[in-house]
Amino acid sequence: MRSSVEEAPEYCAIEFAMEVLGGRWKMAILKQLVSGTHRFGELRRALPTITQRMLTRQLRELEADGLVTRTVYREVPPRVEYTLTDIGHSLDAITEQLDKWGRWYQETVRLAEPPTGPRPAA
Repeated sequence: MRSSVEEAPEYCAIEFAMEVLGGRWKMAILKQLVSGTHRFGELRRALPTITQRMLTRQLRELEADGLVTRTVYREVPPRVEYTLTDIGHSLDAITEQLDKWGRWYQETVRLAEPPTGPRPAA
């Protein structure tokens, strides 16, 4: 269980931010929601390697932290949509920068990796 905002010491703002945003999927989910409202199935298709259980869990945590709003439409079958809140949108520039950095890093590592195969004898 993480500490509340009121209980977090001032010196660990980055640690607290990582508690809210940390994990493999939260930033990827936020990146998807920057473009607008999405249904659960759309998010699942956009992130094909996430499990349904993990997506549900991460969305619930983002909602509890005030970054995402969940809207349930009383229809048959029920329709649920997720949207960034104003607080969630405050991360737009950060998600864009992380996306750019991740692409740069992938390319840098890909170019820097030596070819795989047997090592030459010494």
